[in-house]
Amino acid sequence: MATAFLSTANSFLPSPLSPSTSSSCSSSSSSSSSLTPALVYLNNQNVKRRRTLCKAFNESPPPSPALTKRGFSLCFITSLVFAGNSCSNASAAILEADDDDELLEKVKRDRKKRLERQGVISSSDEEKGYLQELVYKLSKIGQAIENNDLSTASTVLGGSTDTDWVKKANLAFSKLSSSPEEKTQVETFNSSLATLISSVSKNDVESSKLAFVVSASAFEKWTTLTGLVGQLKGL
Repeated sequence: MATAFLSTANSFLPSPLSPSTSSSCSSSSSSSSSLTPALVYLNNQNVKRRRTLCKAFNESPPPSPALTKRGFSLCFITSLVFAGNSCSNASAAILEADDDDELLEKVKRDRKKRLERQGVISSSDEEKGYLQELVYKLSKIGQAIENNDLSTASTVLGGSTDTDWVKKANLAFSKLSSSPEEKTQVETFNSSLATLISSVSKNDVESSKLAFVVSASAFEKWTTLTGLVGQLKGL
């Protein structure tokens, strides 16, 4: 082993040594010559290792995106959002279709009621005559109260709610009223009419005026609700 290192070391020397020099330096040359090839060998190995590592690093493919837990969560949430939006849009479309169907059904019901009401009104000439008489009565009473002529107003009213024209008016109200709103206006008319008769009998002008306004307004609202407002003269 020492002989091999020595012969290898001789090739690195610049010129052959003299015998005396060779003998004096034989011991030191032998030790240094035996270390030099080893150091060169190790240095070459380190250089090769560095080149190999650099080449492996440079030639290594770019890291592929790994599906981590966080990435998976984001993908899952995103899919849920898109799915939720799709479901929301579908639900909204269904609800909108349901709303359209309900609206269409309501329109049909309202149209049916109007046709039925028109049929009832068309066949109620007698009741419309009662209501037309009511319009004339209220017109005369209003003019008398406006002129502070409570005596004339009392004569037209008849002194109580049992008069013939009031009873006939209520017969028409009963036949032509169908909705709760219409019936409410009838009740308001009758109660204010009773107050009007009482106020006129007491010769209370201000209370008579107020009661008349309430009665006339309730009757007008009732004719609007029932569709009779255009079929009665004087309104």
